[in-house]
Formats: sequence, C-alpha cells, structure tokens
Amino acid sequence: MAPHLRIGVDVGGTNTDGVILDPSRSSESDRGIVAWKKSSTTKNPSDGINNVISEMFRESNVNPEDVASVTIGTTHFINAVVEMDQSRLARVAVLRLCGPFSKEIPVGVDWPPKLRNIICAYRGLVDGGLEIDGTLISELDEDEIRRQCEVIKSKGIRSIVVAGVFSPIDVVYRQEERAAEVIREVYPEADVVISKDVANIGFLERENAAVLNAAILSFARRTIHSFQNAVGSLKLNCPVFLTQNDGTILPASSAAQVPIRTFSSGPTNSMRGAAFLTQGLDKEAMMVVDIGGTTTDVGLLLKNGFPRQAAAYSEISGVRTNFSYPDVRSIGLGGGSIVRVADDATVSIGPDSVGYQIQTKALVFGGDVATATDYTVLADTAIQIGDRARVEAAKLESHLSAFKAEVKSKIERVIDVMKTSPEDIPVVLVGGGAVIAPDALKGASKVIKPQWSGVANAIGAATARVSGVVDSIESTESRTLAQVIEELSKRAIDQAVSNGALRDTVTIAEVESLALQYIADKSRVVIKAVGDFDFSRTDLSGVPEALTNGGNAPSEEANGSNEESRKGIVDDNSAPDKIVFTKSYIDGYKPKVVNRQWFISETDLDWISIGCYILGTGGGGSPYQHMLRLREMLRAGATVRVVSPWDLKDKDIVACGGGKGSPQVSIEKPYGDEMMESQTVLYEYLKVKPDAVISLEIGGGNGLQGLILGASTNMDIPCVDGDWMGRAYPVSWQTTPVVFEKKATMIPSTISDGNGRVMIMTKARTELEVERAFRAALSQMGSHVGCAKGPVSGSNTKTWVVENTVSLSWRIGRAVALSRCTNQVDTVAESIIEEVGGPKSAKVLFKGKIVGVERITRMGHAYGEVIIESASEDGKGPVERIIIPFKNENIFVKKIGPDGQEEILAVVPDLVCVIDAQNGEAIGTQEYRYGLLVVVLAITASEKWTSTARGIEIGGPRGFGFNDLEYKPIGSFEKPRSVIDEFDVST
Repeated sequence: MAPHLRIGVDVGGTNTDGVILDPSRSSESDRGIVAWKKSSTTKNPSDGINNVISEMFRESNVNPEDVASVTIGTTHFINAVVEMDQSRLARVAVLRLCGPFSKEIPVGVDWPPKLRNIICAYRGLVDGGLEIDGTLISELDEDEIRRQCEVIKSKGIRSIVVAGVFSPIDVVYRQEERAAEVIREVYPEADVVISKDVANIGFLERENAAVLNAAILSFARRTIHSFQNAVGSLKLNCPVFLTQNDGTILPASSAAQVPIRTFSSGPTNSMRGAAFLTQGLDKEAMMVVDIGGTTTDVGLLLKNGFPRQAAAYSEISGVRTNFSYPDVRSIGLGGGSIVRVADDATVSIGPDSVGYQIQTKALVFGGDVATATDYTVLADTAIQIGDRARVEAAKLESHLSAFKAEVKSKIERVIDVMKTSPEDIPVVLVGGGAVIAPDALKGASKVIKPQWSGVANAIGAATARVSGVVDSIESTESRTLAQVIEELSKRAIDQAVSNGALRDTVTIAEVESLALQYIADKSRVVIKAVGDFDFSRTDLSGVPEALTNGGNAPSEEANGSNEESRKGIVDDNSAPDKIVFTKSYIDGYKPKVVNRQWFISETDLDWISIGCYILGTGGGGSPYQHMLRLREMLRAGATVRVVSPWDLKDKDIVACGGGKGSPQVSIEKPYGDEMMESQTVLYEYLKVKPDAVISLEIGGGNGLQGLILGASTNMDIPCVDGDWMGRAYPVSWQTTPVVFEKKATMIPSTISDGNGRVMIMTKARTELEVERAFRAALSQMGSHVGCAKGPVSGSNTKTWVVENTVSLSWRIGRAVALSRCTNQVDTVAESIIEEVGGPKSAKVLFKGKIVGVERITRMGHAYGEVIIESASEDGKGPVERIIIPFKNENIFVKKIGPDGQEEILAVVPDLVCVIDAQNGEAIGTQEYRYGLLVVVLAITASEKWTSTARGIEIGGPRGFGFNDLEYKPIGSFEKPRSVIDEFDVST
C-alpha cells in the first residue's frame, strides 16, 4: 500500500502532542485516528518529537513506510524573539528601495530598544520603489546596491533584507528580486530576505516582519534540520512540513526561508483540529475554546474551516507587523490555574498557574496548591486522574459552586468578546484543560467536547492544507472588479500549486476587496487559495545542506559584541524605552508650558496622537507614522512648541500645511520631504517667512503636521493650538476660512510629491477650484502630496480658528491612557465625554459589534456604510442596529429599532467617532471590519461651523450630498480647555 498515514506533532511550552491519522477514514467514528500521545516538552524540541512519535509507533505497530508526511507546529522560533535571545538572533542590514522617501525613519523605529539593539544593525537607502499605480518612483540603482553590499560585508553582517516601496504589487520590474540577485553576486555567503515574500501591503510593518524573519533564519534552519533528523532517525522517509499562522502548511525547505510564518501556529492548529473533529456538522462558523495548562485561547473558526485573521496589524514582542495572524484572545484560565478563596468567600481563578508543574503541585497529585483541575476532579467523579481522596480531604466542597460560576463567567465573557453577532454560536472545547469547562454556556447554541480534544492541536497539524495568497492593488478602470478577482484567483491558485498543493484540490477560501480612498478606480484585493498537498512532489521536502551548515549562525561578532563591527551603523539603537503609563504617572504629569509656550514631550505626543485619530471621525488616516517621525525629531533634539491663537499678533504670518491624497498611499510609501518642500517653494515664491504654522485639520495624520513643520530646521516656528476644521473633512475647501470668506483666501497654494514634482497655483476664484485642480493632479503624482496652503494673518487666524484643538487632542489621549492603565476601558467613552464638555456637549450613541461594511469608490472618495448591532444585556431582548454612512469620514448615525422605525441620532458637522471598545483607540473607516466591538460617540461641533447657515451648508449633510437631511445639534458646544492657560509658568 502507498504511504497514506499522516503524523501531526505540536510542540507547546508545556506539552508535546502527537497523532497518527488516516485521512481516508476521517468520516468513521474514530475519525481515522490510529494513535495519539501527550508528553512533556523537552528542552530540545527534537527529542520531544522523537519521543512522541516513537511512543505512538510502539503502541500502534504502525509501519514507518506507511507514513506519507510529518507536520510539526512549534513556538520555538517566536520564543527566540520574545525572549530576546541574542544567541539565536542574527544582526540584520536593510536595503530600502525607496528613492527619496523614508530617509528620516530608522530601521526598527518603533521596536523595543533592547530588541532593536540586538537585531537592527544597518540601513541603506537605494533608488527604486513603485507608486501605488505601479509606475516607478525611480529605477533600481544596481551600482548603489553593490556599494552598500561592500559596506555591509565589511561590518560582518550576513543577514540582509530588501524592502521596496509597493513591492507586493511589483510584477513587472521585480525590483526586490533583482536587488537580491545583485547582492548574491557580490556577497554570496549572505542570507537575503525580500520583504514581499514575508508580508503584504504596509511598508514599515512588512519591513519589520522581514527583519525578524532574517534575524532567526540561521537558527530556524538548524532547528528545522534537527526536526528532519529526528524524523529520519525513526526510519521515516517522508516530507516534513511546518504549520503556519493561517492554518496551512509549509514544506520544511520553505519554512526554513520564512520561519516567521510559523510564529502563531499553535492556536491555529487547535482551531483546525476542532474543525476536523466536528466535521459532519452543518457548515457554520464556530467558536473554538482551547483550554491549556495556563491560558485559554479563544478564536473564531469561519465557515471555510480557517481561523478568522487578526486586523491589519499584529504585535510580536512589541514589534508591529502585518503578516497573516489568527485573531485569538487569551485569558489566564487553565487546568493549572491557581484557585484562591478570599475572606468573603469570593473565588478567584488565575491568572497565575502551576503550569508544567501540575503533576507535583496540584492537590490531586499530592501537592499543596489548589488548582482548577482539583476543583474539576471534585465536581466530576467520571474524571479519573490523580488521587481524588486528596482533593476531598482539602474540603473544597463549600466553594465548588462559586468556582464553577467563575469558570463559566470567564469563558462566557471572552466568547462574547470574540463573537461577531449577538446570535448564539456553536462552541467547541479543546485542549488538555477542557474538562474544567461547563457543558452549557451563555451565548452558545451548543457546547461540543469532541473525543480526542486534548490533542486537537496535533490533529490540526496533521490535517493542515497548502495555501497561496495574493495581495494586490489593481485598477478597475478598464475591468470590472469581478474580472480582477477572477484573474487574481488564478494567480492565487498557481501560488498554492507552487507551494506544493495538488491543483485539482485547490479552491478559493477567502476573497476580500477594499476600494482605496481618494483614488478613483483602484481597489486592494486579497485572495487566498487552499488545497491538499501533492505527495507526488519530490522537490519541496528538504532543507538544503548548504543552508543548514553555512557560516551565518549567530556568533559573537554577528551579534554585535565586536565593537569594530558596529562602527558606522546608521540607526541609533540607544533610544529610550517607550513610557509605561501608570495612574500615578498620569495624575502627576504636567506639560511644560513656559511664557505661554507649550514645549511638547514624548508623553504629550503620545496623547495628542490618540486624540487626533479620534477627532478624525473615521478619516484623516492614522497618525501613527507621523507620530514616529515627530518622536524621532524630539529624540534628535528638536524643539516642538505650541502657542495659543490669542497670543498671535494681528500682522503675524501664519502658514498652513498637511497631506493631501489617499491614506492607503502613506500606509505603504513612507514620507519624504514633500510636506517641507511644498512650504519651502511657497515661501521662496512669496519672499516672506511665516511666524507660526497651523494644521489644516486636527483629525487624523494631518493633526500632527503643524507640529512637524514648525519643529523642522527650515521653519523653527511654533504651532498654533487650533486648526481649520476641528475634526477631519474629506476635502480642503470644507474649512472655516471658506465659511467666513467666499473668495479664495489661502492662495497661492503649493503641492509637492517629494519626488521632483511641484505645482504652485497662484490664482483661483474659490478654494473649491483649488481643490479640484489639485485633486486632478494627484493621480499623476502618486496619489499623495504635501500641500502648503497660502498664509493668513494673525488677525484672521483668531477670527477663523477652531481653537485649542491640540489641547483637546491631548486631553482625549490622556483620558484614553488613564482608562487603559486603570482597566476601565469599558467606560473610556464616558471619560472622553468629560474632556469635551460633559454630557451637555457629547454623548455615547451606541455600543455594539460591526456586522456589516459596504464600500464603493466614487470620484476618488471611499463611500460606504458600516452597520453595528447590539443586543440587550441578557441577550434575550430585541436587537438594535445603527447605520453610519461615510465619505472617508463618518457622516451621520441612523438608528433602526426592532420595529423598523428609523431615527437620526447625530449628523455632521457634529463629530461621529467610532472607537475600539477593547482599547479606546479610534477606528478609521478603512479599518472597519466584521466583528469589531465598538463604541460610537458624538461630539458637538464648534460654533465656527454651526453659528451660520453657510457653515452648516459647507460642513453639514448638504456638503456630503445628503440634501434631505437637516442638521440638529446633539448638544451645546463647549470650548476646549487650553493646556497653555492651565499649565503656564510665566517668568
């Protein structure tokens, strides 16, 4: 008989689990499980793998020749990063193909300093990169790559990452691939990682993932080779696979090149195992609750049998990345969780655990620590483990009901957080600690404890499939979206086949499309294809010997202890750790305000950034990248000052600047000199120097532009505490100067793409004409530019400004930070309301989950609506729903009652803000996705918008095309409190 059995092994922190499975018998009552084993994880994971497989062979008499594959899931590689183990991490050099962009951004700019110091060793900037439409930023400079390679080689760095702007869509020039070829010609002994092989759209996050991947390459190769040796020593002549984060497998040779894809395979394996063990049930989404010795991991298994993936970004040991990662929520509840009884008889469980020591420390095994397992054994006589008499002697019965209630409550709460609608959902309990969970749970349509659930993770590894993923930005100008999806689906299928799938078994598992903001006829499309492995393939099973024993193992020199090897490193790795906010720190913190000038600190910057995104009302783009830039400026010694608009002189010249275009561009193309260049060109033309600068809008990324421009060496002027919107609006003619003046008042204006193209508009009749002209030019300038609006006088600034909005952002951010550190995020919206004037000025409109998102792009703007649902506290009352239409920014909130009756709760110019109920962060319209728990609040707009008919005409519903809606304020406007007025220390 041909080899037909599959072995799955999952190496966890406490246990190594194994299973031998016959897929041809999966529909039988035993699910085709030939043997299974659970044993303690060994220090060397290869020994544990060998032990588990050997024991299963002894117990089942399986012939090794009948085994078709061995698939391993391991946390070994991510542990090297989490533990910041310098002996397992190599130093990495990065070559960016970026043209004039990103020069102000060090590699690892947002990393924990210790990890950054271990890994991030060099950065080189090279001409290259693409625009969002696939055209070149600049041609690849191969000579510069050769020069950079010589520098890297001289420093003894042997791991190199190549990261090109918009490389994931580069199917024509293949710049990253060509750069890698040049590097190998010059420096053949180096490891080269190209970023597009590791992650998708999102430049800094993709670069981060590629750098982490490069840092563990040598260690991963040695480890994977040891896995293969362990398998080979058992006379198994079959391919070895590793499971990756999305529930599919990688051949060992591929995993040795992209080990980062295995980082979170443990929870995914359990979820895939649960899908296998519950086959035969109706195809529906289900919640998988994996209870281990220390934690309970909960994730949503979609109808397609794969875990729901996390949002756009995931953090690994404090490093922000964007590769595929399961959306899993963990709580401190497991079989080894320590149970304590307070004086008032209240029972608490965990989060601390005896973990792998449960067989010596738990009462049932002769120890002296009461654990969740002890209480469970006491409650269920059918559980035959340890010595029940020892538990009975501990007299735990009086607290048993409270224990059961607490376990039930903990699991129900985390399930409710992870659910995507108020409706009940099947819950599958797996993991060695599943016995502690009850048989019925609120929110569960049924609770399933399948047989072999204790080794679901190993089963998931044995049954994992092969995938191919395509993530691309495509034009729909000459093709329909359906045609684009059809074409990309073929590419995804080809990718899966290339990865080892049998073509006849490949199907499309996931399709996601997102129209790009501010860009007409462009959509980002992500497609995933999955299929069974083609066991006739012989080219994917091994790690080449040359790669396992090469000279790139982390060494004393490679890890940076050799001082000579660290000379000339571009990036400064001595940055301080990010401030950890505590209640005492926040309560005691006072901003530095001297002589009516507010000197911004990193703490101020953190809070202002949070507030700016919330005031963005869904638009404006994330301030994150701009925050990083300003933080680097502060650390380099820049002075960032804020002044009150009322301290301006009437004849002062006040500049204004910001970004114009699609936030999707800034996600992938790091900033360059476009903001400053537009200002420089404008003021050289005007032959004057401004005295202060004001942000165009406080909402989103532009809210920090006034601070950045003011602190730059070219200007060195203070930023005004205010802006022209008090929020974010989709177009720059929706500003307060336009409310007060019908003619164009901020002329001349300039735009720059930072790549050699600058436009200056000297005359226009209205700001609307300026907007239309610049928007028309955007598509030919990379769909994102820096814009310098013409200066206004100090006198006009005081008339038109929405005042104290930098202060307001600071106060909102501080409220969010305080809510987090005091574990009161559930009332963060109420804390924000207190900072914006109290209940008379703002209100919480709704709390619920996003259950639907629709998007289309029209005239370069992202239009759509998000649907949010909420159920009553007991889950039995009527379901309520709201709909929020948006045009880049949220426009209004419409409530739909159980009887279908509609009510408008809030409408522009009042601010409609959607925040993440889990952390208090703003959620942009481009980030809306099914299942997010959110809070919707409304804030009364400034009287600069609401005191005149023209203000309501421009900034109200008619300004968004909703002519049948009438603006009704949700409350009365309260002027934001000035930080300068409150904290000024005058000499």
